[in-house]
Amino acid sequence: MAKYKLTRVLYRVFVAVFVLFSIKASAIRAEQSKEGSQVRPPETKASPAVDTVHGQVIVDPYRWLEQGEDPRVEQWTEQQNAYTRSWLDKIPEREAIQKRLEELMSIGYVGTPLVRKDRFFYRKRMGAENQPKLYVRKGLKSAPQLVIDPNTWSQEGTKAIDWWIPSGDGKLLAYGVSEGGSEKSTLYIRDLSTGQDLPDVIPHTRYSDIAWLKDNSGFYYTRYPAPGTVPPGEENYHQHVFFHRLGTSPEDDPLIFGEGRPKEEMPGISLSPDGRYLLLSLWQGWSKSEIHFMDLEKGGEFIPVVKGMEGLFWGQVLDHTLYLFTNYNAPHYLLYAVDLKDPRPENWREIIPESEAILQNFDIVGNHLVVETMENAYSRIRIYTLEGKLIKEIKLPTMGTVYGIEGEWDSNDLFFGFQSFFLPITVYHYDMQSGNLDVFDQVVTDLDFSKFEHKQVWYESKDGTKISMFVVHRKGLELNGNNATLLTGYGGFNSSETPYFSEGVYFWLESGGVCAIPNLRGGGEYGEEWHKAGMFENKQNVFDDFISAAEWLIDQGYTNPKRLGIAGGSNGGLLVGAALTQRPDLFKVVVCRVPLLDMVRYHEFDIARLWIPEYGSAEDPDQFKYLYAYSPYHHVRKGTEYPAVLLTAGTSDSRVNPLHAKKMAALLQSSTASDSPVLLRVETKAGHGVGKPLSKRLEEQADVYSFLFWHLGMPD
Repeated sequence: MAKYKLTRVLYRVFVAVFVLFSIKASAIRAEQSKEGSQVRPPETKASPAVDTVHGQVIVDPYRWLEQGEDPRVEQWTEQQNAYTRSWLDKIPEREAIQKRLEELMSIGYVGTPLVRKDRFFYRKRMGAENQPKLYVRKGLKSAPQLVIDPNTWSQEGTKAIDWWIPSGDGKLLAYGVSEGGSEKSTLYIRDLSTGQDLPDVIPHTRYSDIAWLKDNSGFYYTRYPAPGTVPPGEENYHQHVFFHRLGTSPEDDPLIFGEGRPKEEMPGISLSPDGRYLLLSLWQGWSKSEIHFMDLEKGGEFIPVVKGMEGLFWGQVLDHTLYLFTNYNAPHYLLYAVDLKDPRPENWREIIPESEAILQNFDIVGNHLVVETMENAYSRIRIYTLEGKLIKEIKLPTMGTVYGIEGEWDSNDLFFGFQSFFLPITVYHYDMQSGNLDVFDQVVTDLDFSKFEHKQVWYESKDGTKISMFVVHRKGLELNGNNATLLTGYGGFNSSETPYFSEGVYFWLESGGVCAIPNLRGGGEYGEEWHKAGMFENKQNVFDDFISAAEWLIDQGYTNPKRLGIAGGSNGGLLVGAALTQRPDLFKVVVCRVPLLDMVRYHEFDIARLWIPEYGSAEDPDQFKYLYAYSPYHHVRKGTEYPAVLLTAGTSDSRVNPLHAKKMAALLQSSTASDSPVLLRVETKAGHGVGKPLSKRLEEQADVYSFLFWHLGMPD
């Protein structure tokens, strides 16, 4: 108790100092802005490349910045980083911001365990650790034992575990390691009885999936081709299924599946618990997939269960039954039982029908179906018999988000992660037999959430569609039209924006800010129809939804254009890039992280052809028309007063090439008519975000929030 009181006293002192410092900073900020307006960014040479695409002449003045390894581009990037630091390091609040974020980000992280008999494997990060460690508990009440500590691999913490899959008995562990955020994994095998890795090492196992044999003698797995074995750039595609026998050379691993298939297809694999059926889920984007299986007792060819059907399909096999989860002719999803002895669609049995709730996930635990649904962007969990009879609903702690439901078909131990805006990440254990719910593990914090609230509101988009949005702020907020507000979103790839705990959001709230998160079309909050309403030729709907959210916040008295900031990353970076170019008058500041911005050429780099089923491709004349119509890079207009912009990228990003942020920064810097700076922050030994160490995330967050504070006049 004494320690708690001391912590609160120190925190109050910190807040008092922060407020006094901010009063002084406001005066400095005005002077800094006056001086900063005279500072020009490094000169970027324009070297126009001219293309004619389906009859449209396109001039790209900064095509040369696409060559990331060119010494000229590297020098330019260093100059841009130095220019960015000359602004960000002068922000008076930055030191205090970083200190507070460091305290908040030490709260940590805990993941949902994978169950292997009586062994429970999970990752957890505590305090100042750069990377989560992998632990195992041998029994529910046992103390966690350390399996792998990636923090010992590199001084900077830039080497990370990308994925990990234990064998069925929990005695061996396959895991992928990559460096610098590249996500380009190398597969290793650890013997958990000795703590040592086996000689088997397999490269090119990015996003690998593993299906262990029951006797641990080998496994099926997915990997990409080695560079040089396919045409240049093709090593980013052609992910195939192989089989590896422990103790043999990976070069001799037989190809099991993938030859002649679409190069962008991404296979997922699993074995039935009895080891008889090998199941393939073949993903062709975020709205279509196929299912094939092989009876390993009989051998022979893979048998298609789903082929050429427009919908998403995946499932699990128990005995001879495939439990098939799909949105085919059911945009809210449903669940079938398929007899693998005769898997023709006309023989499928519907066991959980489509309803108003959006089915999100399911698992077979304790001979029951555990089903996660989403209703109005909140999670629920229900338990059914294997025949689809509802048994009960698990009462969740509050309105929030379930992440990961895990268990085994013959075990009564069910685990799921849960969080909300005001509940940090917590992993729960549910006993399927007794119905008891308790905490398996959680992050510990003494943060006071009682002074904040969140509400779900609805507003109309440009075409009249009703859009839901979470608005989070301190209790008793005055709707005076002058609250610093941060609007963020995603709107794509069937991904849902639901309540989550964020150290950065908490920091924003305690500093007096409002946070708004709309459920844009393109996401999965309201089913596949909602997703399709924001993809391909409908992508402009997403931007309209976002802009309408900003207008609603202004109309309702939350904020005004001089106190409204927007932020987004990846597909969300495209979102804020489009909002920036379509309505520059609506925002004071824009944070655009690891973005896609040149939508005419995006598909030509790294793994970006994987995004074609979501966006389309300029190779298609009809798709080119709408891509070019909203492509942010092609709609920057010289002489426009753009808001302050911070663009970020990582040199090791293998998902979204840094060229997007670089070209956009150069074009905005040469085009804007305002005094607001356009800054580019390119981080070395960092990628799209996966595997980024705490130290780098802290520095980035400090820069982002300093930039927002500076331009939005924070704290109030």
